[in-house]
Amino acid sequence: MTVVSVIFTILQVLSGLAVTAIVLMQSGKSAGLSGAISGGAETFMSKGKAKTLDAKLAKATKWFALAFVVLTLILNLL
Repeated sequence: MTVVSVIFTILQVLSGLAVTAIVLMQSGKSAGLSGAISGGAETFMSKGKAKTLDAKLAKATKWFALAFVVLTLILNLL
């Protein structure tokens, strides 16, 4: 294994652990039937949703998952 391959492998493991931790920190989305009915009005009325912790965690999940996929592709090519 080359040094570059080892560095990418370490970054991939760290990004995988970060995705796992971030997903586990998010709150559950299953609120039952009452959540399905009132959920539409809640998202329509809440203008500061992008500033909540769940929104930040969802955004971080997307970025770390993208990094994980890109690192996986790079390691496959090496």
